[in-house]
Amino acid sequence: MIGKRVLLVIGGGIAAYKSCELIRLIRKAGGDVRCVLTEGGSQFVTPMSLAALSENEVFTSLWSLKNETEMGHIQLSREADLIVVCPATADLMAKMAAGIADDLATTLLLATDTQVLAVPAMNVRMWEHAATRRNVERLRADGVVVMQPDEGAMACGEFGEGRLPEPAAILEEIETLLASPPSAAPAPLAGKHALVTAGPTHEPIDPVRYIANRSSGRQGFAIAGALARLGAKVTLVTGPVSLDTPRGVTRIDVQTAREMEAAVNEALPADVAILVAAVADWRAESSPRKIKKGETGGPPELQLVENPDILAGLGGSDRRPGLLIGFAAETDKVVGHARAKLDRKGCDWIVANDVSGDVMGGTENSIHLITAAGVESWDQMPKSEVARKLAERIAETLA
Repeated sequence: MIGKRVLLVIGGGIAAYKSCELIRLIRKAGGDVRCVLTEGGSQFVTPMSLAALSENEVFTSLWSLKNETEMGHIQLSREADLIVVCPATADLMAKMAAGIADDLATTLLLATDTQVLAVPAMNVRMWEHAATRRNVERLRADGVVVMQPDEGAMACGEFGEGRLPEPAAILEEIETLLASPPSAAPAPLAGKHALVTAGPTHEPIDPVRYIANRSSGRQGFAIAGALARLGAKVTLVTGPVSLDTPRGVTRIDVQTAREMEAAVNEALPADVAILVAAVADWRAESSPRKIKKGETGGPPELQLVENPDILAGLGGSDRRPGLLIGFAAETDKVVGHARAKLDRKGCDWIVANDVSGDVMGGTENSIHLITAAGVESWDQMPKSEVARKLAERIAETLA
């Protein structure tokens, strides 16, 4: 996002203090930030703090003679590459949905044709209220990207959905939107169904222990979101992860490999399937009660059984998607092992990455795209950028 300009609108909620960290992260990533501070927001953060962090003037009033002689609210909104409303309070989103323009923030939001990202933060009851739900639906229908709030403890003492997402997650969404700005052209994947798997599977040993792979689900979730932004109907089958569902994606949560296989088959037919999940190759014969240390006179013997191979199963199925893509996480001979997997699994592409270092669970990836035509190596980049490039390649192929 080097050189990109972000206009940050700060609403009046306790979560406004997190906007300071968001400014720092945007600038660290190479972006420029200008801040519009609402009257409510000024109760939680000061113009001086925001100016010091952004190294730019902070705008607070629609009635500034200095700025408004040049229609400053219009100029502000149109100079930005992206407008971010953070925190987006229930009141601020209601005004946005209704087209009310009674201060600088709401006036510039009404006067802009720039992409807008709203990051909600409010009490759980306010978030769940029918009026807020209607407003969110209205905003999304109008083209505003509304992030899903986090779940957790709140300043009011309640627990539930409504917490502001962490600044790092907001930055990731900002980078994704800046990398793929909205277009007036028809969505290239409109009318296509994409099936994505993500995360690990958990294979129980007993009621408290399980076998799993070290997968965060970040890459699969990023791919699902990128495909949805290109207009696809996306079904995301995911193992146990702590990630927000990408906007416009239908999510199915599973635990085990067999549950994932059943969910994948249930979601068919699909035009494209991208199997990113790190599925456990084996499962144990699970004990109905906790295996107590020492009761077996040493480590318990686990009887391992091979799990279903979901990718190979799709490759040989009469319901095979038109484009079938697998992922290969390798620690050595990355391209060689991936080439063999391409032939063995009956898929069209393999996305291979080297996980011998600290990669799984990280925010960046370096991959090799392997097809029948050869190998294409991509530089290390954020997982959101890998997802965008892969989604665009899928759209070109399906076209």
